[in-house]
Amino acid sequence: MPPELNGIVVVDKPKGISSAGVVAQVKGIFGVKKVGHTGTLDPFATGVLICCINQATRLAQFFLKGDKVYEAELVLGAVTDTQDATGTVVERHPLDGVSAAQVHEMAGRFVGAITQVPPVYSALKHQGTPLYKLARRGSPVEKPARPVRINYLEILEVDLPTVRFSVACSSGTYIRTLCADIGRELGCGGHLNALCRTASCGFAVDAAFSLEQLAELKVQGRLGESVIPMNEALPFMPIAMADDGLAKRIRHGAKLSETDLPIPPRVSEQGVFKVIDPQGRLIAVLTESPATGSYNYCCVFSA
Repeated sequence: MPPELNGIVVVDKPKGISSAGVVAQVKGIFGVKKVGHTGTLDPFATGVLICCINQATRLAQFFLKGDKVYEAELVLGAVTDTQDATGTVVERHPLDGVSAAQVHEMAGRFVGAITQVPPVYSALKHQGTPLYKLARRGSPVEKPARPVRINYLEILEVDLPTVRFSVACSSGTYIRTLCADIGRELGCGGHLNALCRTASCGFAVDAAFSLEQLAELKVQGRLGESVIPMNEALPFMPIAMADDGLAKRIRHGAKLSETDLPIPPRVSEQGVFKVIDPQGRLIAVLTESPATGSYNYCCVFSA
C-alpha cells in the first residue's frame, strides 16, 4: 500500500467551476477522502486555489488568513446587483469626464487600511444562512463594514469602460466590492468583470497545476510530484527545530516551555511557528503564551 500523501497542491482553478467542485475533482484524482481548500473563488474566477490533502487539512486555517494577489478587470458605467458580471445591471451611467488620469488617482486612494461593506451576494452567513441565499430570496442582509488592507493597487491598463489592475490585499477583501467602490467614487459606478488570483500565501499561479495536468500525472504515476510536503507548505511561518527526544514529547502533547526549544523562535504575525524534526518533517504548529512563558498547541502531526 503506498504511503499516505500529506501536503498541499496548488491548483490553477478554471473558470466555470466552484471551489467545492475543484475539491471534489482533486479527491477523485488523488483517491482520498480528506481534501479542503483555503479560500473560496467564485465560479467565474480563476487562479490559485490551495488544496490541503489528508493531515494537511489542519493547516487550512493558516492559509485562510494569508495575503492574496489578484488581477482584475473593472467595467465602469454599469452597476450590477452582485457587483460582478454574473448579476443584473441595475444602473447605467455615462463616462463623461472620466479619464485615465482620474482612474489612476482614484485607485491610489484605496491603498492602505480601508473598510468594506461585504456584498449581499456572498458566502458570509446571517443566522446560519449564507447571504447570497437570502439575497436570492429577496431578503438581502447588509453586514457592517469591516477593516481590510490593500497593500498595493496598480493600474495595468485603462481602455474605457474597461480598467485592468493588479491588487495585493489582506484576507477577507472582496475585489468586486473594491470595483464597486472605485466606480462609485468616480461617479459612474462599476462592476468586476473578470478575476484571477495570481498568488496566495506566497504560492503563484505560474507554479500551479491545472486539473488536466494532475490527471495526467496520475496516469504517469507521478502524482506525488505535485504535492508540497507539510514542512514546506508554510513558507511564511518561522521554524523551530526539535531533536528526536523533543519531537517525541511534542507528538505526545507534552506541556512545553520556552526552555524546551533550543532556539526561541520568532513568531509570525499570526503569533504562530512551526516545529520540524531532524528528518525535516512537520511535527506541530505552536503559538506562544508570553504571560506564562509556555507554548500552546495549534495542531500536532503523527510521524
